[in-house]
Amino acid sequence: MSDPQRNGPGTAGFVLGLLGLVTSFVPLLGVVAWSLVLAGLALGLLGLLRVARGQADNKGLATAAVVLSALGLVVSVAWVALFGRATSDAENALDDLQTRADKGAVLLYEVTGDASGATVSYSTFGATGSTATAEEVATLPWTKEFTVKGLSHGGTLDVTTSAGGGTVTCAVTVDGVARKTATASGPNAVASCSNF
Repeated sequence: MSDPQRNGPGTAGFVLGLLGLVTSFVPLLGVVAWSLVLAGLALGLLGLLRVARGQADNKGLATAAVVLSALGLVVSVAWVALFGRATSDAENALDDLQTRADKGAVLLYEVTGDASGATVSYSTFGATGSTATAEEVATLPWTKEFTVKGLSHGGTLDVTTSAGGGTVTCAVTVDGVARKTATASGPNAVASCSNF
């Protein structure tokens, strides 16, 4: 009388490999997929070993267990690589933002024109707070430069000509890039370079 066939490991490996492969495609279930595909692979290999020794006769099912488990393992590894890359990209983006915040932005305010006098009102804002100042300027051109730190930065620049009139032009440059210009002419005219 021959020994009874012991097909349990190959069959169990097939079931675990199939479940592991299916769950490996779902990102949040990938953690469960790892244990299923590894167990399915081990049981499938044990099933194939038993088939080779003549202790089992389910070679097809044991082979399918190994193949399904291996595919599930490949998908799980791909998810880990994808999430690792996404995490690395996110960390690099945060580092870039922090570097820019630490470095700050250089704001250059300029006023030109032929007005006999003007009132220049300006402000800046950044991580350290905001400032607002008004200056009476007798002759143009006029310039001010600031370094403003923080991820969010900016300010305002408004120029009002004197009662004597004339023309004024305001300009705002951020890190060497022109962001806003405006021109006004006449008595008490206002050129506004805000919202840049």
